[in-house]
Amino acid sequence: MSNTEIPESHYVDAPGGRIRYHEAGEGPAIILLHGGGPGAYGFSNYRLNMQALADKGFRAIVPDMPGYGETAGRSFEGGLFAPGAEAVLDLINHLGLEKANLVGNSMGGGISLRLALDHPDRVDKMILMGPGGSLPATATFPSEGLLRMMNFYEGEGPTLEKLDKVIDLLVYDRSSITPELVEERFKTATLPETLANPPLKGQAAHPGNDLWRADIDLLPHKTLLIWGQEDRVLPLDMAFILLKRIPNADLHVFSKCGHWAQWERADEFNELVANFVAR
Repeated sequence: MSNTEIPESHYVDAPGGRIRYHEAGEGPAIILLHGGGPGAYGFSNYRLNMQALADKGFRAIVPDMPGYGETAGRSFEGGLFAPGAEAVLDLINHLGLEKANLVGNSMGGGISLRLALDHPDRVDKMILMGPGGSLPATATFPSEGLLRMMNFYEGEGPTLEKLDKVIDLLVYDRSSITPELVEERFKTATLPETLANPPLKGQAAHPGNDLWRADIDLLPHKTLLIWGQEDRVLPLDMAFILLKRIPNADLHVFSKCGHWAQWERADEFNELVANFVAR
């Protein structure tokens, strides 16, 4: 399967609403959770990783989070990360898995932490890539990248120009982003059901998003923090409070890399994830 070919979709009729996911491979389960940028959905964010991890001997499972792609929206009363954690638990149950390894980028990292806090026995290892839920030591917050995401649906509404400016801040090297990817994400971001209920709207200041205040110092899971040195959405100094408080956390930093390490440094990222899960 090529990286541009969207694989077969699978669906779960879960109590909280339908979940779409893609998967490849056999072996230990790795669930890859995407971030919350406009037009995001599972395979769009992890198209350079799913098959590569499958080829390394893993069952790579890539769902759309609630309100993204073809997964139904859920209530955000518990904050930005709670509905995603519930959906991932529904998926784990549907697949008959005792537990799963989690890879989470941005919002997906916060979802991973939320699930590990709520159901620690259902999570094996965690790879958190520029995860949400932390606090910067010195950087201005919310960052410019995060503000662009939050404002995408405001004012005159979604435009290709606004999406282009969001994507500018997701990566260090813009040449890695094709016009086709931008067009695909704009199409997904402007689906009627998404326009009717934008998934990030009103979520910026919810107290449930402050996972750094939660009992993360009690998490038993082996955890790998991955950050791009030039992350302009969730800056590198957000790693330090997580590194200090999560007992079994290591940190890997990619130089000349932005918020999308899984995209800009795909081969190295895939190797890093595979080695961490296997050890």
